[in-house]
Amino acid sequence: MSWQTYVDEQLLCDIDGQRLAAAAILGHDGAVWAQSEPFPEVKPEEITAVINDFDEPGSLAPTGLFLGGTKYMVIQGEPGAVIRGKKGSGGVTIKKTSLAIIIGIYEEPMTPGQCNMVVERLGDYLLEQGF
Repeated sequence: MSWQTYVDEQLLCDIDGQRLAAAAILGHDGAVWAQSEPFPEVKPEEITAVINDFDEPGSLAPTGLFLGGTKYMVIQGEPGAVIRGKKGSGGVTIKKTSLAIIIGIYEEPMTPGQCNMVVERLGDYLLEQGF
């Protein structure tokens, strides 16, 4: 399965009639492996900050999480594995695997829990596959 197929079929799937607003799979170096059409153009320093937070959990909390220039307030996640952010009625979930980071961005009426489930389920599967 191609990385784009993972984005199109796994991350952008319907959950109770809702789906992510945007999604992407990136390498730890920030290289985009696959992304949905409306995914924001992320800056290298934004991805570096995300990777640093996985290595040093809590490092994003004081400044916030930025993706494509949009600032998200960092909320409870799983140190070293999952970063969650909130902005207004939407937010973001980022799951780290051995080789990639999976990013899902949601807007209402999708809930944070639905976004977490979609992103983390794919991340767990890729970890099991050695990615």
